[in-house]
Amino acid sequence: MSDYFAPTGGLPPQTALHTGRAVFTEAYAVIPRGVMSDIVTSLLPGWEGTRAWIIARPMTGFSETFSHYLMEVAPGGGSSAPEPEAGAEGVIFVTHGLLAVTLGGSTHDLGPGGYAYAPPGALGRVEARGSELARFHWVRKLYEPAPGVDAPAPFVADESAIAPLAMPGTEGRWATTRFVDPADLRHDMHVNIVTFQPGGLIPFEETHVMEHGLYVLEGKAVYRLNRDWVEVEAGDYMWLRAFCPQACYAGGPGRFRYLLYKDVNRHARLRGPGAFGR
Repeated sequence: MSDYFAPTGGLPPQTALHTGRAVFTEAYAVIPRGVMSDIVTSLLPGWEGTRAWIIARPMTGFSETFSHYLMEVAPGGGSSAPEPEAGAEGVIFVTHGLLAVTLGGSTHDLGPGGYAYAPPGALGRVEARGSELARFHWVRKLYEPAPGVDAPAPFVADESAIAPLAMPGTEGRWATTRFVDPADLRHDMHVNIVTFQPGGLIPFEETHVMEHGLYVLEGKAVYRLNRDWVEVEAGDYMWLRAFCPQACYAGGPGRFRYLLYKDVNRHARLRGPGAFGR
């Protein structure tokens, strides 16, 4: 059984200390759970009974390839036209409540652990059902077609039905729940769940082309970001620009898990947003 953390809002008391862990650098950012208060939420056109924490968006010096929303929808709330941008694909991952998601004309009820992938033009109505607030992640990206490669089809999945794949030589202490086959070149982004058992670690400083967005679903760890070691816990968010060195040590007492976005399976752009040429 998984315990998925999600923000609930509120405000710190006037007696609270100002000291916190939020940091924004040239190579990474950490948005800790303590700053995700009521006053930093956004309202979205076309959505009813909904508020969102927008924790990543394309901008100079920050996310270049994606946006990441933490959505909170009241029972009966939602949108009949959720995606406003032509060409955008998206992933929805539910953490609390019951969410009805229409993909390509078919409606699916998703509970905690439910996952939906929507290629461009496929996402229809999204509605919170039942008596509880529905809380979910919504990761959006402009789909990048590739010559000779078909666009991916919509699908739904559930984390509980997917066996995590252990990294080689780790004896299961570091594993990834993959919702998409890494060899499927139709997909230009992956949104997976990474799990470390207590004592598990990334034993070297990963430095590579993928941009990363990591939302901590459960537990705590010490994460290496560029030149710094940073303590993170459930509810924290980390953004890493391409080639930012990263490593991790999960000290326990419980497992450490995060939802991970990265862009994959495409050539490096030489022109356009985020590229050198014009």
